[in-house]
Amino acid sequence: MKFARLGPLGREIPVAIDSDGEALDLRPITTDISGAFLSSDPVGRVQHARSAGDLQPVPDADGLRRGAPVARPGKVVCIGLNYRDHAAETGADIPTEPIVFMKDPMTVIGPDDEVLVPRNSTKTDWEIELAVVIGTMARYCESEDEAATHIAGYAIANDVSEREFQLERGGQWDKGKSCETFNPLGPWLVTPDEVSPDAIALRLSVNGEVRQDGTTADMVFRPAEIVRYLSQFMVLYPGDVISTGTPAGVALAGHAPYLQPGDVVELTADGLGSQRQTIGAA
Repeated sequence: MKFARLGPLGREIPVAIDSDGEALDLRPITTDISGAFLSSDPVGRVQHARSAGDLQPVPDADGLRRGAPVARPGKVVCIGLNYRDHAAETGADIPTEPIVFMKDPMTVIGPDDEVLVPRNSTKTDWEIELAVVIGTMARYCESEDEAATHIAGYAIANDVSEREFQLERGGQWDKGKSCETFNPLGPWLVTPDEVSPDAIALRLSVNGEVRQDGTTADMVFRPAEIVRYLSQFMVLYPGDVISTGTPAGVALAGHAPYLQPGDVVELTADGLGSQRQTIGAA
């Protein structure tokens, strides 16, 4: 099943996308695609409500803004250098344990919303990533199989990054990751029964030029292992988002210019939909 949120910022309608692509209004059973909803058997609830005739299509759904598919994540946890080809292009060693950093959850925006180059930025970069959304609380998971039971689904994330702020200004990576609008998410949250994270093709282009063309098969640490690992250090709550790293092809590698106002970034991932952002100035 696919979950989404459609409509103007702050007034999104929670919907389920059926196999025919029809958007069903979920407001009879939930106010939003929130952690509380994701932890309460969302697929079962939708199926029951639809069988009972309680869910109706959203009129003109195709013309509505696409919001982030998860409302107000409690936290966004990110994994660095998690693709072998990306580690190689940046001259870094392949990590022996996941590299963990946090991203301000207020950076999360819709998949087609404007991304702003920060003031004084010269090195704003892109990163297409597979995002994991937590469905039930994960705490000290003992195995990948156990960790997988806590995953509500998957989505596309663009882990936008300012490389000077991240790498040349001292301290932690977070200040190059947490600028406003730096986390387009969506368009859908796709449940694990519809998509396997093992070999998803990830593609990103800037102004029509392909910059990233990779696959999750190149990951160092798989999504379930990441959830298991993180649960040893922090409690993961329903609605939390984990960005699992990016394949090769970022501007940091020196093969393409950094983002400028007016650029257009497009992202696609097999089974997870697409994003399109125009770059503006903060």
